[in-house]
Amino acid sequence: MKKVKIGGVPEHFNLAWYLTIKNGEYKAEDINLRWQDYPDGTGAMCKGLRAGDIDMAVILTEGIVKDIIAGNPSKIVQTFVQSPLIWGVHVANDSTFKVVEDLKGTKAAISRYGSGSHLMAYINAENHHWNLDKDLNFEIINNLEGAVIGLTESKADYFLWEKFMTKPIVDQGVFRRISDCPTPWPCFVVAAREDFIENHSDELKTILEIINNTTADFKGIPSIDKTIANRYNLQLEDVQDWLNLTEWSQELIDEKTLTEIQEQLHKLGIISKIVGYETLTHSL
Repeated sequence: MKKVKIGGVPEHFNLAWYLTIKNGEYKAEDINLRWQDYPDGTGAMCKGLRAGDIDMAVILTEGIVKDIIAGNPSKIVQTFVQSPLIWGVHVANDSTFKVVEDLKGTKAAISRYGSGSHLMAYINAENHHWNLDKDLNFEIINNLEGAVIGLTESKADYFLWEKFMTKPIVDQGVFRRISDCPTPWPCFVVAAREDFIENHSDELKTILEIINNTTADFKGIPSIDKTIANRYNLQLEDVQDWLNLTEWSQELIDEKTLTEIQEQLHKLGIISKIVGYETLTHSL
């Protein structure tokens, strides 16, 4: 049985992976797919791919694009979630900040440099026409738990994270969400190390076929909204809103979209060059 290691954030977007592993669908095809949680997010997964700790990752599109250009020996093999990720802009509940403009020149909490929370702070700043050199400052907080400490202890002033995962913290009165900042592109892709693609393409195709069969009918799974709410400690109505907004994909991201992403990242100074479609992707 071939052992394959895959990483992703421990969030509701990835429930389909948990369900297919629990159901033994990969083992039925002689694949021992081992899931590894990465609560620290995209930057940590990029590091895991580079080190060979994982063979595959379900990862933020902009983060893996940046890291492949920076030398990560991986390729995007499929879009996983087609719809944008809606990032909430959060502050401590008792802070004086009321609107995004109040945050200009203050300190953003980020999980690590190169992470989604880091890159989206740039997108948010660009959306509000800030000076990217003068108006952005960062405090590394590692993960969501670190962000709670960072904001409540005033080590940082604001934090961008997926709005539904942070909703329980908002409901508890720890964070206050003052705005939303959607990604202007599909949010999650599946990436794989080049050596894994080269040596195990059949297993990779099988894994994607299995997960795609589940995501294609994900919203039709009986009581899936209740399952998500219970597993991730979310309110049922929030889960239902999220399901209405979310669309999975079973296709490889297209060249036009990747060019638009690169142009935006290049404009923000996040990547130093724009590369060809074949540098970033592999078609199975």
